[in-house]
Amino acid sequence: MHNYKELNVWKRSVDLAVKVYQETSSFPSDEKYGMTSQVRRCSVSISSNIAEGSGRSTDKDFNNFLSYSYGSSCELETQLIISKRVGLLTDEQFNQLNKEIQDIQKMLFSLRRSLQ
Repeated sequence: MHNYKELNVWKRSVDLAVKVYQETSSFPSDEKYGMTSQVRRCSVSISSNIAEGSGRSTDKDFNNFLSYSYGSSCELETQLIISKRVGLLTDEQFNQLNKEIQDIQKMLFSLRRSLQ
């Protein structure tokens, strides 16, 4: 069992979710149940899966949940690309969030390798 609160990747993914909430607060109200909701849920899923997996009894189980986190990060990246293309995010907003996603993806990959 791992203490997820001590993992840098968990801390960074929580920070990312906070940033996503801040950036999506300016999305139009007609996106409340569309892109805004989807992007927010996805961003929260990254850190949530890390936390859930850390509570599992084996490293193999933890690794599976890290895989889910990685998948959520790819989903979030895709949603942000779409948000940028339809004008919901500026290039600067997108680039900042995307850089953070890429860093988290690298951290997840490294952590997964260390568990194997």
